[in-house]
Amino acid sequence: MTEPSDESLLAAYAAGDMSAAAPLAQRHVPRVLAVAQRMLGDAAEAEDVAQEALLRLWKIAPEWQAGRAKVSTWLYRVAANLCTDRLRARRPSDPLDAANEPAAPDPSVAVRMQDRQRKVALEEALAALPERQRLAVILRHIEELPNPDVAATMGISVEAVESLTARGRASLGKILAGRKEALGYVDE
Repeated sequence: MTEPSDESLLAAYAAGDMSAAAPLAQRHVPRVLAVAQRMLGDAAEAEDVAQEALLRLWKIAPEWQAGRAKVSTWLYRVAANLCTDRLRARRPSDPLDAANEPAAPDPSVAVRMQDRQRKVALEEALAALPERQRLAVILRHIEELPNPDVAATMGISVEAVESLTARGRASLGKILAGRKEALGYVDE
């Protein structure tokens, strides 16, 4: 049995079926939350953004026009805009908070420390990118969305996505180049 589409769940919600909200949220909140976390570097703010994006989806549900946009890309775009608003409201000197994700118990302490250093280095490098490049890199290479979905989310062309991600990857490479050995990336 196939699962109902996002559009049918949203239409059911708009028609008063409150039970349609849960599967739609379960389907999309993890990725929206991940994008917001990577954009903002703060888990609490990311949760606020994800909640606000969902609230906006529920509010527009009665006016939703199936086929005009995907629910997923609409949510990512709203979340990205909310993140951008929060980033612009921050003082430039705000430090990037380290994500507090628990480490898997299997790896050794040294491996966990190196993984943590790599994650922090990537988060810091991402934070150094211009907002549009950062969002394009996060959506395409970290969240692994296809270019057309990234383009729809950002409201730009696929060619612009390709350009932003290429420039973003190049900038990340330059930012992280001097830290290869410290992060355990040694050419053999």
